[in-house]
Amino acid sequence: MQKEPAKNYSPKDFEDKLYKMWEENGYFSPSMDKSKPHFSVVIPPPNVTGQLHMGHALNNTLQDIIVRTKRMEGYNTLWVPGTDHAGIATQIKVEENLRKEKGLSRHDIGREEFLKLVWDWKNKYGDRIITQLKKMGTSCDWNREAFTMSESLSRAVKKVFVRLYDKGLIYRGFRITNWCTHCATALSDAEVEYKELEGGFWYVRYPVKGSENEFVTIATTRPETMLGDTAVAVNPDDERFRHLVGKTLILPLMGREIPVVADEYVEKDFGTGCVKITPCHDPNDFELGKRHDLPQIVVIDENGIINENGGKYQGLDRNEARKRIVEDLEAGGFLVKKEKLVHNVAHCYRCGSIIEPLASRQWFVKMKPLAEPAIAAVKDGRIRFIPDRFSKIYLNWMENIQDWCISRQLWWGHRIPAYYCDDCGQITVSENSVNVCPKCGGAHVRQEEDVLDTWFSSALWPFSTLGWPDSTEDMRTFYPTSALVTAYDIITFWVSKMIFMAIENTGDIPFPDVFIHGLVRDELGRKMSKSLGNGIDPLQVIDEYGTDALRYALATGNAPGNDMRFSQEKIESARNFINKIWNASRFVRMNLSIESASVPDSGALAVEDKWILSKLNRLTAEVRENIDKYELGVALQKLTDFVWDDFCDWYIELAKERLCNRDNPDNLIAQNVISYTLERTMRLLHPFLPFITEEIWQSIPHEGESVMIAPYPDFSEKLNFEDAEIKMSKVIALIRGIRARRTEMNVAPSRKTKVFIVCADGFIDGALSHFFTRLASASEVIFADAYDGQDAVQIVTDSATAYIPLADMIDTEKELLRLGKEKANLEGEIERIEKKLLNDGFVKKAPAQVVEGERVKLENYRASLDGVVAAINKLQK
Repeated sequence: MQKEPAKNYSPKDFEDKLYKMWEENGYFSPSMDKSKPHFSVVIPPPNVTGQLHMGHALNNTLQDIIVRTKRMEGYNTLWVPGTDHAGIATQIKVEENLRKEKGLSRHDIGREEFLKLVWDWKNKYGDRIITQLKKMGTSCDWNREAFTMSESLSRAVKKVFVRLYDKGLIYRGFRITNWCTHCATALSDAEVEYKELEGGFWYVRYPVKGSENEFVTIATTRPETMLGDTAVAVNPDDERFRHLVGKTLILPLMGREIPVVADEYVEKDFGTGCVKITPCHDPNDFELGKRHDLPQIVVIDENGIINENGGKYQGLDRNEARKRIVEDLEAGGFLVKKEKLVHNVAHCYRCGSIIEPLASRQWFVKMKPLAEPAIAAVKDGRIRFIPDRFSKIYLNWMENIQDWCISRQLWWGHRIPAYYCDDCGQITVSENSVNVCPKCGGAHVRQEEDVLDTWFSSALWPFSTLGWPDSTEDMRTFYPTSALVTAYDIITFWVSKMIFMAIENTGDIPFPDVFIHGLVRDELGRKMSKSLGNGIDPLQVIDEYGTDALRYALATGNAPGNDMRFSQEKIESARNFINKIWNASRFVRMNLSIESASVPDSGALAVEDKWILSKLNRLTAEVRENIDKYELGVALQKLTDFVWDDFCDWYIELAKERLCNRDNPDNLIAQNVISYTLERTMRLLHPFLPFITEEIWQSIPHEGESVMIAPYPDFSEKLNFEDAEIKMSKVIALIRGIRARRTEMNVAPSRKTKVFIVCADGFIDGALSHFFTRLASASEVIFADAYDGQDAVQIVTDSATAYIPLADMIDTEKELLRLGKEKANLEGEIERIEKKLLNDGFVKKAPAQVVEGERVKLENYRASLDGVVAAINKLQK
């Protein structure tokens, strides 16, 4: 006999225990049965030193719903978990810890010792987020847990780097990069966020050499970069400045001579029509400088400090330098004016510092040859975004992509496998360590100091986690993966890179579906952040309400691509729904004597049995379709409506008479139907609410070890009872109408009334009268072709009209007494206000709005009195 559920829902009593049971029994691992279709996903790897936040909770809830469904549908299912080494984030965290504890920087202890500290940190805190993900109920195969810096994934990274280098798709060059002065590293374009800031437009006069009182005026948002100017450019078709092309200007404050060049890049109608060119501190200037073979002068160093090329401003922070330069320009008569300007300024996505465009020698991936097949994969439909609108973001990024800067000036990460010979200058790129120069045989060989962008290794995640470059069984079975579930904010960071890296290195797409979800915001629609203090810790929610309640709150109302609002009200609604399931299942269990359940022959089923079975059957088909379309919020809402409304509020009440009476000849039929319905409902709900469904499923008749590996319900033509659905829907609509009218008229539930029913379409007949007796407080149910009796209340639905004699609804004497008191009260109020309004002193001295308010009250009281008098007259008849 199955155990009976506890009286009260207490998730702490069973959630951890059930997860341990699933894990120990190996339910999270694929069966590797080649006869089954495969389904695989890879987790978007959280930072190894991170903590679970609401974004993780949403993402992994949605993934788990899909994965659990596919597992129950019979797929050979693999969900690969893992973590990302998160180069910048992890290094900064360890550096801060080193500074706090020992007052040292990484440079004080050296690279080798610092990396030991990072690995120690990873080993100490790296499992924290994994433990937290397990708390969410995620059914990942933890035996296959991956880490971007593991030996196998590092081998894949080296293999890809060398392959791309050998094909000429990776190169080392001197170019403008996005430089973060705080993190002290270059960043890719995808790692830059733009924010609106209030700044200025400074108009500065550059004297023309040899021409007294002739100047060229330029406008700049960054006066400090003028220290590195090497030209001023004009449009070749601009007649205003054509005579200056080829002449020389004197750079204010620096005294350096710089040429005027003609270039179509300059817009005649923008600014003054003259543009200062600083090749080492602006990406467009850099390209223009290459076209005109201009000198490249770096004036701001990696820490945002003016260097030795900045003359007397050397040693100043870039912001202080701006202030001093503007003062000196004004003092020297070079500053024409300053205009206020609001413009988009690049910031580091990690620390929020303003980005410094800086020319330096970095490693790059040549993107155009890689982008083209990745663009084609989306355009030809091999990869689809859900919703489709996000494909536009992807395509816009890929079609305008620049070469990807992949080198980072960090110590924690995949060290670039390039080796420099100090004897002959040879650069050797190799998967294996190089100690002797293959060109000259010299032993003075050193490895590149820089590491790879974190996203380089993350880009290989869908195939490196399956064992690539080896032809492993996992790679042969589960690649390409089946879907990617991720938020829209990392389409350019990560999704785009996985697609082009997979096509280039495996010859195939990494996944056919990209299911995009939104961000979790607070109840006011604001982004959750520390500064606003509006963050909600998912682990605290789990501790107070249980994992299922959190998952339900996150999945409810979720629509692909849309942000969701999380609130206390949502989590409490989730708790209420789960309590409803718990209490209903407990009631069912208390009334079961059967050990197994099956659906009796249709001929033995009551109409309410057919109705609930048919509703469940149709729900099953709809839920499966919604999940296949990634409409998880819609699927959950349909399940909620069925459980709360159809099953708990109606079917249990409809079947209670047969279910609770063991002497009833239909008792076993009711037991089988209600048990069958509850068991299949638990299976349908399991992907969404894994813990409570397992706990309930184990307490009722079932087949198998766990609901987690039980078959997901499917539609059955045998359980399609359309007539019963129509009939019961009409009965329920009429009962609802009767209940609503009784409530409206304050009729006590205990007061029984006759109910006359006129049904034009014949769906409601005498065989259903017992439902009205039990659920609509009917003392007697009379079916007729028409009603011609005494005064009655009418309840009209689309197929029937119910008439309830007014005398049955109301105790005439008591009602007359109540109405008499109400009449006297109203007459008293009317008399009081009439006297007040006849008082000239009140009318003249009181504010006009107060007087008007009293007149409105008088009219309302008179209208109410008319209604009460009419009711009294009607009753007295």
